Amino acid sequence: MKVVLKQNVSSLGKAGDLVKVADGYARNFLIPKGLAAEASGGNLRAFEHEKHRILVHAEKIQKQAEETGARLSAITCSIARRVGEQEKLFGSVGAKDIEEALAALGIEIDKKNILLDEPIKALGEFSVHIKLSAGVTGEIKVVVVAES
Repeated sequence: MKVVLKQNVSSLGKAGDLVKVADGYARNFLIPKGLAAEASGGNLRAFEHEKHRILVHAEKIQKQAEETGARLSAITCSIARRVGEQEKLFGSVGAKDIEEALAALGIEIDKKNILLDEPIKALGEFSVHIKLSAGVTGEIKVVVVAES
């Protein structure tokens, strides 16, 4: 089945692309979620009109993500944790902790978009990448300090 993508789909293509997919994938996933529309004659003509608006919207989102990435590079997030002997942390600092610290600074980032290879288990300054949009990542500094 041929479908026209309404949004970027990582495994298929970008918004506005005409792609051929399995019938079940289109009927059960892409079309119900609003990610694509069937590529029939009427839909193609209507979508050509809609395509320009979607591309402008996608550019706007990309530009906002790049601006947010530039703002994030200037942010240092401080997280206090209890420490034991030899400055070992009780527990660790994970994506949820970083999400909460950023929310306290007024920045809303979903914890799924915080790219941590493994939880932070030591005191110090760490660089953490944040996925903002397709192809755009930002970087913040996370400082883990001893709780007083």
